[in-house]
Amino acid sequence: MKKVFYLNTCGTCKKIMAEFDLKDWELREIKKAPVTKEELAEMYEKTKSYEALFSKKSTQIKQREIDVKSLSENGFKDLLLDHYSFLKRPVFITDDSIFVGNEKKNVEALREFFGV
Repeated sequence: MKKVFYLNTCGTCKKIMAEFDLKDWELREIKKAPVTKEELAEMYEKTKSYEALFSKKSTQIKQREIDVKSLSENGFKDLLLDHYSFLKRPVFITDDSIFVGNEKKNVEALREFFGV
C-alpha cells in the first residue's frame, strides 16, 4: 500500500508532493473522496492516536465552536470521519510507515524515506 491523502486546494500539500516521485502511489483528494472508516483505522494503527491525525487548524473548529482541549480520542475520530478538513495533511501511508502533516520534522522524514 502506498497512498497520499491530500487536499487539492492546499498549496502546502502540492509543494510537498511535488518533491517526490509519486507515480506508483495512489493519490486521494480527500474533499472528493473522504477518508473511510477502514482507512482511518489503518492510520490509527500506525499512529496510535486520532489526535495525531487531527488538524487543529481546521476552519471547522471555529465554525462549530469546538473545544479541542475537551475532545476524547473518540471525539477526534468522529470529527475526522465527519469532515475532510479535520485530517492533518498531507498523509503519506505505506504498509510500514505513516507521515502525517507538514511539520518540518515530518517533511524531513519523508525526504529521508524517499531518499531525496
